[in-house]
Amino acid sequence: MRIGALDRAIRRASAAAREEADRCGLCDAPAPDEHVHVLDETGGELLCTCRACGLLFEREGAGFGHYRLVPRRRRRLRGVPAADLGVPVGLAFLTLGPDGAVVARCPSPAGVTAWTVGRDAWAAVTARSPELAAMRPAVEALLINTVRGADEQWLVPIDDCYRLAGVVRRSWTGMSGGDRVWSDIEAFFGGLEETEEE
Repeated sequence: MRIGALDRAIRRASAAAREEADRCGLCDAPAPDEHVHVLDETGGELLCTCRACGLLFEREGAGFGHYRLVPRRRRRLRGVPAADLGVPVGLAFLTLGPDGAVVARCPSPAGVTAWTVGRDAWAAVTARSPELAAMRPAVEALLINTVRGADEQWLVPIDDCYRLAGVVRRSWTGMSGGDRVWSDIEAFFGGLEETEEE
């Protein structure tokens, strides 16, 4: 292979790698490996941000127009009476809408399924778990895991919930999920660490 051909092959490979890297959903600049997300409320889509756009949202607070900064805080909760929410599965995340409606979503091999949680049930649970009163609509979630004897309750950024949904889709096999999905779910929860807003 001549030097010119080798140089072209290297440039093509690095261009392909750049295309695979995350891009800012606002300005299309490359997004670093560690980056923040914003939620586009018009379509419910999470967008990666480059360093400059991320700093702009972090500096200004919640967001601009229909874009909302996804916070970074994670808090382990205790004593949330998850069974009182009427969620029929043991792995789900619940978000609060701007109108006060609460939607529970369950990661599954087919994607995320959703159903509405009764307002009275949510009010009763938040009365017993005051940390939930500070949950930010649409961008934070109550994440619960009671599968196979687990008792995990977290207040997390919504992007964590979609990472978990990806874990379930990627790892699920057969009718019951197989052994791998359950160990991957356990590893996901084992990797969560409490953080405060920066």
